[in-house]
Amino acid sequence: MIIKSSVGGFTQAPARKDGHLLVASLDVEWTKNYRIKNGNVPFCWSVTWLSVPVSEAAAAPTEFSYTSVYVENAQETQDLIDTADAGIAAFAEHADLIVGHQVSSDLAVLRNASTRPLTATEALRERWHQRRTETTPRVIDSRYDTGHVLTGTSRRLVDVCAELRLDVTQPELRRKSMTALHRDWLNDADTEARERITVLNLRHSLSAAYTALHATGRTTWHNTLNVNTVLHTQLAGSLAWLDTPTFRDLL
Repeated sequence: MIIKSSVGGFTQAPARKDGHLLVASLDVEWTKNYRIKNGNVPFCWSVTWLSVPVSEAAAAPTEFSYTSVYVENAQETQDLIDTADAGIAAFAEHADLIVGHQVSSDLAVLRNASTRPLTATEALRERWHQRRTETTPRVIDSRYDTGHVLTGTSRRLVDVCAELRLDVTQPELRRKSMTALHRDWLNDADTEARERITVLNLRHSLSAAYTALHATGRTTWHNTLNVNTVLHTQLAGSLAWLDTPTFRDLL
């Protein structure tokens, strides 16, 4: 598998700062199979870690830590799922808030595709169902728990972000779908295709975190927040796609 991490691996987390909450935001990508029940196959997941003050709302943090995991071939599906379960166990141990956009679907895909039980994933699914009670760590779903700060009806992440003035332009999907890009990686070892999805995945997890933190009154921004600029600042040099003219035009 291809593992990129600024914290030392998928079971690691950044240190919590004094007076701050540690936020872990999860996103999973998968290929869809409508012909087979529970036939979706996960192939990439990421977590972004953010730190926000406990006592007061603050400007949205533009520094984050991350881990990204991507299969090298189609035979590594279970290995990827196992890393995700181990990562989720780390979230439960270290994070104060766990975030995702329709995270129940991400967890269901991991569980349904796995050939063995996933203890941490099942525990997080239960936390998701109980998220409106006082649990530690708290779970916030940026699809279902943000209606009080939105006026539009769509709960697609890209539409929610647009309403909240988060610029999450996705150049990765201008020419090809995510499924086609992933196929290019598996069949042709197209590194740019894989990196496009990696960046898309990280953008999803980061923007879900911003959305959830804004909805809970912990962060704010006065002008449009360009999530692509945040990604480039933190990740430039580690993913060549971020330094292409196509991506730089967004900054």
